[in-house]
Amino acid sequence: MKGESMDWVGLLGRVLMSAIFIWAGIGKAMAPAATMAYFAKDGLPVPGAAYAVALVVEIGGGILFLVGWRVRTAALVLAAWCIATAFVAHYHPGNREQMINFMKNVCMAGGFLQVLAFGAGRLSLDRR
Repeated sequence: MKGESMDWVGLLGRVLMSAIFIWAGIGKAMAPAATMAYFAKDGLPVPGAAYAVALVVEIGGGILFLVGWRVRTAALVLAAWCIATAFVAHYHPGNREQMINFMKNVCMAGGFLQVLAFGAGRLSLDRR
């Protein structure tokens, strides 16, 4: 694959990578009390602040990444978010399912670091 078709592959990659964050952020926005209770259960000291940060990172960062505007900054923030949430929410070595989620977060961080290194591609607002 070359040229223009790879531009579409890059856009599809951004769509797929951003979808989980936008979806999760909207879910959190629709259930603030339940989300903050979950954050408290995970031991976060200020669940309300964590909730606000989660909305900004997941919805805001997800949308920026999707459209490819300031994508390198969004990729860095989302990579850091993936690692932070991997350790806070999913690092339970005795629980195979949680460790699979942990490794998925690590994998997503790797994908974001690739975008940080190489950019969003030609079909992005950064290129306009």
